[in-house]
Amino acid sequence: MQPELLNEQGQAASKVDVPETVFDRQYNEDLIHQIVVAYRANGRQGTRAQKDREQVRHSTKKPFKQKGTGNARAGMTSSPLWRGSGRVFPNLPEENFTQKISKKMYRAGMACILSQLAREGRLAVVDSLKVETPKTKVLADKFKAMNLESVMVIADEVDENLYLASRNLKNVFVVEPRYADPVSLVHFKKVLVTKGAIDKLKEMFA
Repeated sequence: MQPELLNEQGQAASKVDVPETVFDRQYNEDLIHQIVVAYRANGRQGTRAQKDREQVRHSTKKPFKQKGTGNARAGMTSSPLWRGSGRVFPNLPEENFTQKISKKMYRAGMACILSQLAREGRLAVVDSLKVETPKTKVLADKFKAMNLESVMVIADEVDENLYLASRNLKNVFVVEPRYADPVSLVHFKKVLVTKGAIDKLKEMFA
């Protein structure tokens, strides 16, 4: 697999040799789906809460007499069968959504995603990505010149200028290899990898 090496105008200058263990893995849709779902689930917080039949405001008085009404028997209005009553299995703030994924599966899944992006032409390589000043407009103009609207950049090193220039761009995400995640790789239309980051990706996911 040889992704394109892009110049500052976004044109393919040449091809780049990349490790096959990371960028030429066989596509495994089930594995990719599993690590994406697990990553999103592990980022969830238990912020919702519902009340059970003991916690809702209610009266212990019998709503209506036992016989003669034609209705089913009812002892109190907190029964889960009644509207506005307590839940049988309420959602609690301490609810745990985490899913366990082994390191071997995660590394293989990330390599599958990177390989598929390379096959689809959504992954390219650049020599480096730096800006002289922490100005958002400077970086935005650079991506505009390269004809990139939605891009994730995996740089071997993200300095302060690059971080400050990229953080306010809506469709730009600049990270170091250790912070690359499966959801972002799938989400962005284009993924740029600097030459220096290729070796780090190989060390992490090969």
